[in-house]
Amino acid sequence: MLKSLAMALVLVSTGGGAHAQRAADALDWSACPDDKIGMTCADLQVPVDWKDPGGRKITLKLGRLAATGTSEGVALVAYGGPGAPGVALTESQSSWWTDLRKRMDIVTWDTRGYGVQFRGLGTGLPCLWTRTPIPEFPRDDADLGRLSDTNRGQAEVCRQADPALFANMSSADHARDVEAIRKALGGAKLNYYGASYAGFYGQAYARLFPDQVRAMVLDGTWNHSPADWNHELEEMAKGNEQFLTRFFDWCATNGCKSIRGTWRALVARADRTPVPATKNVAYTGRDLQAFAIASARQGKTAWPALAQAIRKAHAGDASAFVPARGARYPDQATGVTECTDWPRPADRKELDATVARLRQAAPNAGTAGTIATGTLQCIGWPAPVTNPPAPLPKTLPPLLGAGAWGESDAVARAIDQVPGSVTIIHDGPGHTLYGVNPCARDHINRYLTDKVLPPKNTTC
Repeated sequence: MLKSLAMALVLVSTGGGAHAQRAADALDWSACPDDKIGMTCADLQVPVDWKDPGGRKITLKLGRLAATGTSEGVALVAYGGPGAPGVALTESQSSWWTDLRKRMDIVTWDTRGYGVQFRGLGTGLPCLWTRTPIPEFPRDDADLGRLSDTNRGQAEVCRQADPALFANMSSADHARDVEAIRKALGGAKLNYYGASYAGFYGQAYARLFPDQVRAMVLDGTWNHSPADWNHELEEMAKGNEQFLTRFFDWCATNGCKSIRGTWRALVARADRTPVPATKNVAYTGRDLQAFAIASARQGKTAWPALAQAIRKAHAGDASAFVPARGARYPDQATGVTECTDWPRPADRKELDATVARLRQAAPNAGTAGTIATGTLQCIGWPAPVTNPPAPLPKTLPPLLGAGAWGESDAVARAIDQVPGSVTIIHDGPGHTLYGVNPCARDHINRYLTDKVLPPKNTTC
């Protein structure tokens, strides 16, 4: 799961502005709660269970910023997470959309289930949303059983509060909500920009409604569309390995040439006996790998401190790895959406085989930071995987991807299935490009409004 707040942008195709405007006006728009920027809101009712369209309804809260020029259509902005509040974040990040608003209305929505605890204004799932340390891999079947029971017990608190909504929180359910919003805003074909976890919504939409896609951007997201999920897990691990390889290569000419060997020895020892960090905290090799990957992906500004932390931990003190804020162990959020999107191991044999493959593929990074560790919380989950990964239809129009280190590779693996697609590359650290990289933002806006793709191998 992705901690950074992310965004998705859906654009009702240009050229149908008047029609889209009339449909949008059919919604009951009024000033948003506590509005400070001229934003209006409306409610849209959708089925809690899309397999039962005539059954119980839930509310999606929509927000709208009017175009500053002549409107040619509607752009629908959502923020990933999953669970980031679309209305609140669009208000705080309204400057991101300055150029796009010259031609488009900007509309956002608060995604299903993520209510008041996420500052969302739509129907929320009454849940004990929390973050918990990522568990260790089970050593035997008894360990696996205890993990399964622990996960089920935590999930039942959320499920029993609203069983129907709990069971319908996958990215495919969010994608069906997007289709309802598209229709409510006029029904023109969709242009979609999805960053981070919201890219999963986009990939699900492309599979469910390929004939309704005009253009789609995936920015800084993972590939949820491989034909072989086990191979994709290995590619994730290799991406994390590349973060550490960049750091080791930098060390080779910056006074820490021996750090690669020190690191391997540290991880091996920590896997046998966790290294003390602070009172009641000691780190395993996988813990250290997770923290080191997070530091290495920040680039050169973080690398000197990482080298120092590794040396200190090798001497028996891992305190330099303790995060300054938040949890002291690598952790994960309550996986209500994630556990319906991500395949989980059926038994310990399958889990052990996955761990062995990833450790072989990434000897320095191991399994840390991959969905293989994220799905540990999904073992025993009282809801099935309802939105499994699957390839994208080749009949889609050419797609546009974007991303920083590692992310652009993952995005390309998804969209290269679709002929003519292009990925914008940022050869540096970061997470998603649209909000922080003017070069990428210009290319994305041009593609969404005029359907013009940048050249292959464009670097921003």
